[in-house]
Amino acid sequence: MLLKGKNVVVGVTGGIAAYKAVEIVSRFKKLGANVYVIMTKSATEFVQPMTFQSISHNPVVVEMFGRAQYWDVEHISLADKADLFLIAPATANIIAKIKNGIADDMLSTTVMATKGKVVLAPAMNVNMYHNPIVQENMDYLRKRGYKIIEADAGYLACGYEGRGRLPDPKEIVATSTAVLLAEGEDLLGKKVLITAGGTKEALDPVRFLANHSSGKMGYALARMAVARGAEVTLISAPSNLAKPKGVKLIGVKTAAQMSETVFQIKEEQDIIIMAAAVADYRPKEFSTTKIKKKDGDWLIELERTEDILARLGKQRGKEILVGFAAESDNLVENAKNKLKRKQADLIVANDISVNETGFASDDNQVIIIGDGIEVSLAKADKLEIAKGILDEITKLLN
Repeated sequence: MLLKGKNVVVGVTGGIAAYKAVEIVSRFKKLGANVYVIMTKSATEFVQPMTFQSISHNPVVVEMFGRAQYWDVEHISLADKADLFLIAPATANIIAKIKNGIADDMLSTTVMATKGKVVLAPAMNVNMYHNPIVQENMDYLRKRGYKIIEADAGYLACGYEGRGRLPDPKEIVATSTAVLLAEGEDLLGKKVLITAGGTKEALDPVRFLANHSSGKMGYALARMAVARGAEVTLISAPSNLAKPKGVKLIGVKTAAQMSETVFQIKEEQDIIIMAAAVADYRPKEFSTTKIKKKDGDWLIELERTEDILARLGKQRGKEILVGFAAESDNLVENAKNKLKRKQADLIVANDISVNETGFASDDNQVIIIGDGIEVSLAKADKLEIAKGILDEITKLLN
């Protein structure tokens, strides 16, 4: 499990979004983490502590001076345990307390004492969220190493519409997990361009040629790069995946659109990772009306698309260039040949014939090939694989 042996403390404050924290705790448990919940008294007006206790399998702490569940001084014990300290939802009140060093309840006292990584997921009324004081408080905390997960926009429980809604629990857990796995911000100040997903090449208004790429590897790379401090632009072919928090997302459909977008911004980048499955061929002709079924076979003439990675290799400056090789045989040999042909720094090779790590899987298993480099990453969650890939890339920065 991705978080086996890790200790996660989840702080729950008094907002209507407190009910979403139940799913957050559940997802952390499914990843193998030991989860401890601290609630403010206001939070218990929305969700009963027993709910979190049943899911986390640990006592839930509310009262500062209640009966201790641990032998150690309780807030110090939890603070010391925490590898990750997530507060979700984080109200304007708890954000202000942390910023000003106020420790007047169990949650604020414990978060002040922790040396673990702290992530805040704000949720509040849209006007509160955009209040200059609240924004200044969040900016202050960001500069001091706290990670802030930006609130979503949409219809709010108060009846207003706008930014202030707690993000989907799945996204909160994914972002928080990336922060936990990241070892510092070694990509701070670096601009990273990542492509993801499988392009689609239209035959007519109804049909298109595509591949099985889900985009999960590219999205995991983007999420992990943000956690390590990078400014990330993700150019994605159509995907059902949620936009990773903190990423600039540019959507494209075809290989030509992806190429055009990549070369518009390539000069600004320090690292370019081509994780997308770009179509090698497209229909030579496009019908503006639906092609009707007829007797006999349908022969489609295809033409070559541009090799984006090869062009990047020929036109490269100082940026680090990384490509992917999805192979079904001769994995290492084909990857080494591709490395040379494309003039890349690294090629990440994965065997698409393996069911457990193939297309759409949450796991992957890769071999990273470079000049004098051959690093194998065993089967693991794609977020952990992304960490391993970025580890090898950062070595080239030094």
